[in-house]
Amino acid sequence: MRIAYFDCFSGVSGDMILGALIDAGLDLTELEAELAGLKISGYRLKAEKTSRNGITGTKFTVEISEQHVERRYKDIVAVIEKSDLDGTVKASAMEIFRELAMVEAGIHGKDVGAVHFHEVGGVDSIIDVVGALVGMKKLGIEAVYSSRVHVGTGFVECQHGTIPVPAPATLALLKGIPVYCQGIEAELATPTGVAILKKVSENFGTMPPMMIERIGYGAGSRELPIPNLLRVSVGEAVEERYEQDEVTLIETNIDDVSPEIVAHTAEMLLKRGALDVFMTPIIMKKNRPGTILSVLTTPDRIDELLSIIFTEVATLGVRMHRLARKKLSREVIPVNTRYGDVPIKIGRVGDQIMSIAPEYESCARIAEKRGIPLKDVYDEAGRAARLNRNREPES
Repeated sequence: MRIAYFDCFSGVSGDMILGALIDAGLDLTELEAELAGLKISGYRLKAEKTSRNGITGTKFTVEISEQHVERRYKDIVAVIEKSDLDGTVKASAMEIFRELAMVEAGIHGKDVGAVHFHEVGGVDSIIDVVGALVGMKKLGIEAVYSSRVHVGTGFVECQHGTIPVPAPATLALLKGIPVYCQGIEAELATPTGVAILKKVSENFGTMPPMMIERIGYGAGSRELPIPNLLRVSVGEAVEERYEQDEVTLIETNIDDVSPEIVAHTAEMLLKRGALDVFMTPIIMKKNRPGTILSVLTTPDRIDELLSIIFTEVATLGVRMHRLARKKLSREVIPVNTRYGDVPIKIGRVGDQIMSIAPEYESCARIAEKRGIPLKDVYDEAGRAARLNRNREPES
């Protein structure tokens, strides 16, 4: 399967997406021919090589003759519906603009039908959205993945005056997407760029296993302290035996807290969604014994778990590491034993079962209720699970 990975180390915008795709091999003449199906005029496409911090990329520009045109959401939908575009491109483009309209409506307290687009209502924004979808189709891209999005900081001028970065519309679109900021005073992510990637991307994280064939860089308009480029890698997906996600490891050294408090903190962290909590004995400065408290979590739980750590163990700081995690696909199934039903955790690679583990809490309850050794319940549950696995399906 042909896939693309967008690396948003300097944010994302609609023109940067198209610039990256053209740099990766999208033919500008073919793009123009497809966009003629929109049946709108007054624009010219331009793609030229440029350099950002020594890295060569393509700057894509839509040169337009119309000035300060505002379109309502329904006006843009009408343009797309009346076009001769491919059906899937039409549907995706309308979904992107609907998402933009819903965000604008929420920010300004209006109905979706009454939303007037300012920055994203011009021909250039329509070209960016439709062109990006057409470009991915032309390059044969079947699935898209993206990195976390660098958003920038500061303020920017728009139709409504001075607004903070990320702009309210951009921030609303970024809900559910991992983001970060390294203090660059600029608007790095735009509503149009985020809306496009949000629609087409399978997820936002590390690069998926792939055989890279083409690389493209789409240039932004300004010079920044970092390369103002959006990078896209295009190639064939490599079959991955294991599931993969991204987790965060939070660690802190503790030397002046009683073991009871550390144990209580660990229990609280697990109850509030930590994937795992463990303690490692260490020797700290001045040869004092201490403990490393380590917490493994998904990115969405970081703030909540940090609050518990800082409150309970009174540490002054923590270390955080982003980690790529590979794991078996998992499911929990009940198996019938002579002691009753016991949930079993099954780990798989494809159709192959790699591990079978009875659920501890259920086994412990059964053992206590019946007054039998826990290992007997474990053994019985394991035998039942293996029989269940080996049982031939009924004809």
